[in-house]
Amino acid sequence: MTIPVPWQQRVGNQRDWVWRGWQTRYTYFRPPPKAHTAAIPVILLHGFGASIGHWRHNLAVLGQHHTVYALDMLGFGASIKASADYKVSLWVEQVYEFWQTFIRQPVVLVGNSIGSLVCLTAASEHPEMVKGLAMINLPDLQAREEMIPSWLQPLVFTLESLVASPVVLQSLFYLVRRPGLVRKWAGIAYANPEAITAELVEILTVPAQDRGAAATFSTLVRSMSSAHFGPSARTILPNIDIPMLLLWGLQDRMIPPKSAHQLAALNPHLKLVELDNAGHCPHDECPEQVNQILLDWLSVIGVRC
Repeated sequence: MTIPVPWQQRVGNQRDWVWRGWQTRYTYFRPPPKAHTAAIPVILLHGFGASIGHWRHNLAVLGQHHTVYALDMLGFGASIKASADYKVSLWVEQVYEFWQTFIRQPVVLVGNSIGSLVCLTAASEHPEMVKGLAMINLPDLQAREEMIPSWLQPLVFTLESLVASPVVLQSLFYLVRRPGLVRKWAGIAYANPEAITAELVEILTVPAQDRGAAATFSTLVRSMSSAHFGPSARTILPNIDIPMLLLWGLQDRMIPPKSAHQLAALNPHLKLVELDNAGHCPHDECPEQVNQILLDWLSVIGVRC
């Protein structure tokens, strides 16, 4: 009988990096000695509630051809659950200072969900860092209000303000971090039920046991409902002048697939690839397909550079 290798052993060389006094986690893969050493480095950024482990099916494959890094953004995964002002700009600063510390050459940023918005914002604010962007199911904070009918918005936002009470949120946190409920939430994000494994549930729930996790969850949720959480993708996209790839699971129930075409229309440098039988996290639901798409696209960028 084959014993599965724990995911912690499949995500490369995990290390801790102290950033601004906070302990953060990152990992990396380097290609074999015979690989093309001039290949562009890649940084992977996870989505809300996820971590380095969410890239366990991608890191080793991409790492055969590129030096690949993955970060646990502050407040997630094995990074400390700090008392901080959580917003997109904070994670952009974390990524940029990581790049300054360990890489210092142009990279390709790859992100899923909120991680893709961090990638897009980083490319806008630090163009010297980024040669290309691959975004997987990119959220647009501006479109959130557009998806709610105008007559219903006052009621929705009033309810959100009530639920956003720190006391309510911290109490709610101890309920929603239970593995059974996490599995149900994953069922909304994922189109493929077979991808919702015990391993995935472990990746999503273990960080919720960390000290400070409840307070961090409360801060994050309240911050995400604020207009200051992050910029609109629609505002940034037209001004980016580098190769971009937008991957989109057609069965995404968290962000309407029509958003993909709306975003793709904003920039001629953006290539849209739609994936059937995939939801909000295609890199985890159909990793073989996503890995090949990314490698083919990265090879084209390498030729251009």
